[in-house]
Amino acid sequence: MKKLSRQDLHDILLGAAILGTGGGGSLEEGIKLIDKSYDEGFEFNLAKLDEIPDEALVGTPYGCGSISPLTPEQIEEYSKLPKIETTSQVAAVKVLEKYYDESFYGLVATELGGMNTAVALEASGRLNKPLIDADPAGRSVPCLQHSTYYLNDVPIFPLSIANSFGDEMIITKSISDERAEALTRAAAVASFNHVGVVDHPNRWSVLKDTLLNNTISLCLDIGKTARESQNKNENFAYSIAEKFDGYILFKGVIEKANWEDKDGFTFGNYYIKGLDDYEGKEMRIWFQNENIISWINDEIYVTVPDSINIVDNEKNMPLLNPYGKEGMEITVFGLKAFTEWRSKKGLEVFGPTFFGYDIDYKEIEKFF
Repeated sequence: MKKLSRQDLHDILLGAAILGTGGGGSLEEGIKLIDKSYDEGFEFNLAKLDEIPDEALVGTPYGCGSISPLTPEQIEEYSKLPKIETTSQVAAVKVLEKYYDESFYGLVATELGGMNTAVALEASGRLNKPLIDADPAGRSVPCLQHSTYYLNDVPIFPLSIANSFGDEMIITKSISDERAEALTRAAAVASFNHVGVVDHPNRWSVLKDTLLNNTISLCLDIGKTARESQNKNENFAYSIAEKFDGYILFKGVIEKANWEDKDGFTFGNYYIKGLDDYEGKEMRIWFQNENIISWINDEIYVTVPDSINIVDNEKNMPLLNPYGKEGMEITVFGLKAFTEWRSKKGLEVFGPTFFGYDIDYKEIEKFF
């Protein structure tokens, strides 16, 4: 196993935020969460897949909820409730361990994102369990069924849900991942827009062939690449696109941005006026938590499952949704989806048609 340094942890979270395609939670808050645990003396270990015993019980902790800012009225309402001493994801791990009467050997991040990868890391560090170098998404995704667990028919239940106020619950069975998503999202909406969840508990012998391998190491590599570019005052979009077989998709200024919070998701659009090589063109990006579909001059461009990643040029940082503002100069780059998402079943659950658009998926590399 690899013991992770503070710099490793920061690089992993930066890389995860970049791969988060606008979602995955706040990078700033993720770093604060990890720094607090690190400063309190907790250690973080990253395990390779072949280091986990087949009989080991493994779970997947994460946070679920809307990424939209809360209103002052909501903040006032929730401020009157009691608070637990631990984080909701740690509480959710303990709830499911009690249900099984067995400890988890290791944990898996549910996706790659500045906060959701941090959540899994924080739980692994505080509970002295390794984080496994894999995940079931390879990016950030809006719905629970957007996972390779789903593609491989691994049951999502039993799953535990806990919030920061002390409410705890276990869903012992769900008729579908979609129903589990709806129930979990409803709990989040009633819980300050956030709950901790642990799902897909199973033996490693069942899970190991369903995951995308070495994705935490990928985050580490991407984060380090971005940090080195930042230190040289170079836009990291270009170094990442070059090193990781990606593509520069657009450069421009956000002319219009809109969003709404609905059913526990944040939906919105960015309308971007082209600069330099893209002068005279307009790009639109539609997001549901994450960046999902793009157009150039009203013609379909890159879509899920390939990634659409936005860099705030002034800060040289990944732009998270829905925080794009009018007048912000950005660079957009894309990366190829994992082959699992390009399969027939992968496209059914995580292609453009899943989101209600009558669009045929076209691989990102075919635009170049």
